[in-house]
Amino acid sequence: MPAIRLIDLRYHVVRTATRFPFRYGIAAMTAAPHLFLRAEFEVDGKRVTGFSAEGLPPKWFVKSPDTTFDQDLPDMIEVIRNAVKAASEVGEQPSFYDWWRAVYQGQDSWAVENATPPLLVHLGTSLVERAGIDALCRALGQPFAQVLADNGLGLRLGEIHPELGDRRPAELIQQGQVADSTLLIRHTVGLADPLTDDEILEADRVDDGLPHSLEACVKAYGIRYFKIKLGGLADHDCERLRRIAGILNRLVPDFRYTLDGNEQFRDFGDFWGLWEQLQADPDLTSFLSPEHLLFVEQPLHRDVALADEVEGILACWPDAPPFIIDESDASLDSLRRALNLGYSGTSHKNCKGVIKGIANACLLAHLSATNASRSWVLSGEDLANIGPVALLQDLTVMHSLGIRHVERNGHHYFSGLGMMPPSVQGAVLANHGDLYREHDGYPALAIRDGVIEIGSVLTAPFGTGFVMDDVIDDWRSLNEWENAGAFRGY
Repeated sequence: MPAIRLIDLRYHVVRTATRFPFRYGIAAMTAAPHLFLRAEFEVDGKRVTGFSAEGLPPKWFVKSPDTTFDQDLPDMIEVIRNAVKAASEVGEQPSFYDWWRAVYQGQDSWAVENATPPLLVHLGTSLVERAGIDALCRALGQPFAQVLADNGLGLRLGEIHPELGDRRPAELIQQGQVADSTLLIRHTVGLADPLTDDEILEADRVDDGLPHSLEACVKAYGIRYFKIKLGGLADHDCERLRRIAGILNRLVPDFRYTLDGNEQFRDFGDFWGLWEQLQADPDLTSFLSPEHLLFVEQPLHRDVALADEVEGILACWPDAPPFIIDESDASLDSLRRALNLGYSGTSHKNCKGVIKGIANACLLAHLSATNASRSWVLSGEDLANIGPVALLQDLTVMHSLGIRHVERNGHHYFSGLGMMPPSVQGAVLANHGDLYREHDGYPALAIRDGVIEIGSVLTAPFGTGFVMDDVIDDWRSLNEWENAGAFRGY
């Protein structure tokens, strides 16, 4: 097993702005910094560089209505800075898993001392973790899927989920892996997204040649899978779902979709009331059936989603749809807690942790094999991430975990990679011409018949098929970026 240690880490920041506001829950994202990490590691004595990236969106890692985005950003930067400090202090470790575990525990200890919520604190862990995985894959000369299959990460799954014992990931998830190099897109319908072109006001019209409304996206991309966000107001949600159902029934009758509760409810009884109101609407009977609805994601606010009371409600709701957690999946034991309460599973996003996601996938695969009386769900969700690093690493992990359809919305709310330097855009088109197409002079995600091709992503070390040093030379410390104002004015 390769020994690993972090030597140095630097950053690059790109300011991004959305094509139109992305409204989810209490937030409406119009702009956000996109942070790249460049980390030098020593892997078995070999010096190698790994990269990671993440957009820093408002009101997801901490969903408080009492602060502004400019007030929240320093907290995001602080957890990243501390993760780098923790990764530097653990020194050399005998395997990637040992190194990751030491960093994770360091972040946990710091979070307790500073009263920092785990979902936020492990944003920092995940960014350092992904850079380390990229470096390891490059040092081994193998793509991520092969490293995972060989357990080159050195995972000891039983330390996270005891019932997995000494089993390796390949024993549990290899049969669920997608056989080809494609993924189905599950298209996000945000709370403020127009449903038809006719309802777009002239002042809000986007003139970039990419589809804007739900109807236009279905026609342009051939999408069959959708993620529909709920606002939490029963009458408004009912009316909006009726309209969405009409559009989908007309354009793509075999559609499948998920409902995202966006943490809009403080009590499961309130969501149950909305569900009964929806069920009573004859226009939604077919729409809400298992033929179309896959599951409901995180209806309860993270503060109450894993409370004891949830178990009693789900136990006496025999015809409830499958529920999964998302924002509540903040710690290594969150999925276990959710399953004990009656949830069906969780989501995977790289920003919540790759190692944790692998362990969760293995636990759900184990349960699927040993208890077929319940449905078990591992979904692929999004945080409006974009290439050339964050999105591609995310797709690599999704495919390796056997997730067939994934929510993707970065391509919808951003104008492709038009915000990236020309050198980055050129490298993306040269190395990932299956995943991207040229649109109006910049790379845009190539979605055909609701599918994306990711062959070039799967054969790369960890998603990205080129070295970021070849296209970005402005790597600085976080302090330098803060002094330059990169995290102000959002």
